[in-house]
Amino acid sequence: MDIFLQKIAQILEVDSINADDDLKSFSQWDSLAVLSVIAMLDADYGVNLRATDLQQAQSASALWSIVQTRKAA
Repeated sequence: MDIFLQKIAQILEVDSINADDDLKSFSQWDSLAVLSVIAMLDADYGVNLRATDLQQAQSASALWSIVQTRKAA
């Protein structure tokens, strides 16, 4: 999960994020960031999500849980 958090931090252009951080609390969390996360998840994890899927994830750890669930399916 550490690498996942680093990738999200890179997209948001911040030094780091914690698993419990609310993604929507970052000023950089906008439609471009959402699209970048979707692209990263597809390229790096083979998981296809939609923007509505990301809206369900309040925190980085919640998003990670969605990714893990989709990878297992």
